[in-house]
Amino acid sequence: MARTIILLLGDQLSPRMSSLEAADPALDVVLMAEVMEEATYVRHHKKKIAFLFSAMRHFAEELRAAGWTVDYVRLDDEGNSGSLRGEVERAMARHGASCVVATEPGEWRLLEEMQGWAETRLLPDQRFIANRHDFVAWAESRSMLRMEHFYRLMRKKTGLLMDGAKPVGDRWNFDTENRKPASDDLFLPRPLSFAPDAITAEVLDLVDRRFPDHFGDLRPFGYAVTREQAEQAFAHFLRSALPDFGSYQDAMLRGQKFLFHAIASPYLNAGLLDPLDMCRRVEAEWRAGRAPLNSVEGFIRQIIGWREYVRCIYWWRMPGYDRVNHFDARRPLPAFYWDADTPMACISHCVRQTKEEAYAHHIQRLMVTGNFALLAGVDPHELHIWYLAVYADAYEWVELPNTVGMSQFADGGLLASKPYAASGAYIDRMSDYCGSCHYDVKAKTGPKACPFNLLYWRFIGTQRDGLRSNPRMKRMVDLWDGFDVARRETIMREAESFLAGLG
Repeated sequence: MARTIILLLGDQLSPRMSSLEAADPALDVVLMAEVMEEATYVRHHKKKIAFLFSAMRHFAEELRAAGWTVDYVRLDDEGNSGSLRGEVERAMARHGASCVVATEPGEWRLLEEMQGWAETRLLPDQRFIANRHDFVAWAESRSMLRMEHFYRLMRKKTGLLMDGAKPVGDRWNFDTENRKPASDDLFLPRPLSFAPDAITAEVLDLVDRRFPDHFGDLRPFGYAVTREQAEQAFAHFLRSALPDFGSYQDAMLRGQKFLFHAIASPYLNAGLLDPLDMCRRVEAEWRAGRAPLNSVEGFIRQIIGWREYVRCIYWWRMPGYDRVNHFDARRPLPAFYWDADTPMACISHCVRQTKEEAYAHHIQRLMVTGNFALLAGVDPHELHIWYLAVYADAYEWVELPNTVGMSQFADGGLLASKPYAASGAYIDRMSDYCGSCHYDVKAKTGPKACPFNLLYWRFIGTQRDGLRSNPRMKRMVDLWDGFDVARRETIMREAESFLAGLG
């Protein structure tokens, strides 16, 4: 009997993949391949490449120990074709295989390609809670989409934080309790870091050699690269950070990169952690009295609510969702998104942290780098490519809707109920960035005016007609209309002068 090739992608590092569950370890061959095409379709952060290659190599060893035959192709192996398709064809010839089985990929570009491969059968990805095909019928039956309604369906489906048919605490959402700014006198735990073993050290040297011009700092490297390490890192979060996660999940502090966040998304999105298992363990902390409900509900909402929702939106609206541009924003991405060379302390801090860690939390992404791009009129596709490249947890299915839908409102309100635009006052309230800034966050105009203040009102003024119909933005349009003519002209002149200086 001819063998079957079981193709595992770099973000499918779970023994529960549908392709593995449909295979026979005694007969079939698992193929895993490091290919230049996947490492460079955007210029991925060095740490992201190293994390995935090391995690892939460790998972191959895990599969071998479980009795699988694994054909693992390293980037520098002689004859490596540089593409997934090329490696599949070479493996079929090596093993005399008649067909390929794979779990469907998480990105449209790969699904479109793999559907054209001969003798290839694609199986659904069962790691997710929501069925993306059922979502289409649900979405198209509604006059307006809101994640909150979807989230309640997921709570009922999973039984998480439910008391029969009712939510525990008689509330679905405790978000109003999760917006506290942090102070530097808090005791802030550190996420677990793992010293590179021999496999990781070899991968770090490979990345040094082959990707010297990619963005980001490669060392020090402390990501978990095995399932056991990822479980240890998440258990550490449950013990040390979950109780305060909710209250301070939106806070930002200089010199504190992680605060009370789990830093689990790279592991979750690559398959090293299971989403439902994570949520059940978080719920267990509340039921045992070790974590408050606002933190537990906030964490679970991010996983079974937002994460599942954006994935369904992605598959529903692709292809083409990556090119939506509601505000017709065309400005190139400023150079300081790559080098952090800007006197704006908030941007400089977030980009520098991204360069160092391949990580920034959701408010740093949404309300600092994303907010600036929205206000400055940066092309949302360019911003999308940046986010996809620089973060270790970024895959298009999760990153694209968060960028073009949530952050940039480029889909015109399909995903978000309002543009997430804010002046410097929001950043000042939720961080300590402004105290060390070249600009004065209290200044609305003049040479020291915070650019976020100028650009915010420029955004309201230039998008006035469209924003006025949004109930959550109408008040700000009314405030703009109430400014005297001279004030509006000064704001517009100084904002345009600042933008002209971006290069």
